Amino acid sequence: MNFKGFLSQKARTAVLVLHTPRVCDPLKIIMSPMSRTSPDDHQGQLDFGAPARKKGMEHRIAPVLTAAQQTKLWRKIDLRLLPMVTLMYLLCFMDRGNIGNAKLDGLMTQLHLTGNKFNIALMVFFIPYSLLEFPSSLIIQVIRPSRWLPGIMFLWGLVMMLMGFVKTYPQLVAVRVCLGAAEAGFYPGIAYCLTMWYPKYMYQYRIAMFSATGGLAVAFSGLLAYGIGFMDGDGGLEGWSWIFILEGVATILAASIAAFVMVDYPSTAKFLTTDERSFVIASLGRDNAHDEEQNMSQQVWAAFTDWQVWATSIVLLSVAAPAYAIAYFLPTIINNFGYSISISQLLSVPPYALAAVNLLVFAHFSDKVKLRSPFIFAAQLIALLGYIINILDVPSGIKYFGTYLCVIGTFSGVPGGVSWLANNLQGKYKRAVGMALQIGMGNLGGLVGSNIFRIQDEPRFLLGHGLAIMFIGIGMIAVPLIALAYKRINARRDREELLEKQRGENAEPKEVDPFRYTL
Repeated sequence: MNFKGFLSQKARTAVLVLHTPRVCDPLKIIMSPMSRTSPDDHQGQLDFGAPARKKGMEHRIAPVLTAAQQTKLWRKIDLRLLPMVTLMYLLCFMDRGNIGNAKLDGLMTQLHLTGNKFNIALMVFFIPYSLLEFPSSLIIQVIRPSRWLPGIMFLWGLVMMLMGFVKTYPQLVAVRVCLGAAEAGFYPGIAYCLTMWYPKYMYQYRIAMFSATGGLAVAFSGLLAYGIGFMDGDGGLEGWSWIFILEGVATILAASIAAFVMVDYPSTAKFLTTDERSFVIASLGRDNAHDEEQNMSQQVWAAFTDWQVWATSIVLLSVAAPAYAIAYFLPTIINNFGYSISISQLLSVPPYALAAVNLLVFAHFSDKVKLRSPFIFAAQLIALLGYIINILDVPSGIKYFGTYLCVIGTFSGVPGGVSWLANNLQGKYKRAVGMALQIGMGNLGGLVGSNIFRIQDEPRFLLGHGLAIMFIGIGMIAVPLIALAYKRINARRDREELLEKQRGENAEPKEVDPFRYTL
């Protein structure tokens, strides 16, 4: 019998590929339940928002693309996903942080924010923001991202506009609570969705690309606050009111556009061809066994009981608390160096512009060498040096240089912490919930960061800088301990795998977990 006659042209091509040397990046060509996940594969799920696979689909053949075709495909995906995501996050970070600029434009005097009232107004944002991130991670499994994310963005845009019309301190606090509730699902939602598109060691750079806009948001807020400040008195409103109103309008417009532009998952992406969709799904190398063996409730419980979720939460908290503190109070800190309000707004821009560049550089090399912990530790070290400079009694010029290090270090560490956990969680529900818990814990740093720079501690803010140093120090202890734990687990699995191979085919097979943690 002529066996080749029973094969289609595509099948013969696949057989030929499997028996000839590959000149492009290796991928698993046959995706079967019996295939194992390699150490470098991204773990998790196979369900990308598409209907359940039909019987007989397990052995689908993925197309083989040349290196040039792969580069073109990933660039195509980047251009389709990232511009809208980065714009949305830019406005998200501006809307939560522009109160720091409004503080210098009359907010304090008109609303009579004496004592710690301003700090409390900052703090209350993070209570609903942190608590609602976990349920938001479950909602995005039900409501597709292209509807959920623009929807909550539209809501927080409305809240931001309302903030421009508050007349009393209680009103300001109430609106800040609503803003925190509306924004809660955005960052963990975006971070989770990107794990559904990009392989393990392409992920952090994409996270960094939209996270970098967080630093640019603070920079833009300073520039916009400088310009909007000249509208003081227009329409009977002070300059701080116009900051909230105009940025709220921009957010609503962006949300309306995002509802028509955003896409959900690779399996439903109409801008990709059938072969391109198959290639993206295959390149993710998902470990579907976790999704087939464990249901949603089991994976959610597994996320709550996984030590690494809480350990990496400490790491994220260690950089998030100082990051929020410097973001909210940098104009005030610079103002205490002796500069005018308008100059202080402008001088808050360069540190964040440079931080955005550094964040991308760290992410690029972290993906390239396939390591997370060394770059997180380096970011913490940079931030530590910056805060030490600012706590010392040195000239204001040196202190201003120190603020660059504070901003660069803290903002560069956040994407690394998020990516580290995302790379090391298996199962789509577990990863969604685990990331939301980690980010929620990290955002509790906002509760700390919004209270450590107090009015009574001006002009040197010794307490604030000292607490920032403490948090960074805790993180610098946690990072090597977590990396060491991962390394020991990987080494044990390597030994078990080697022993299993030495046992030979005659011995009873013992299942060895093929997954390896990213260090």
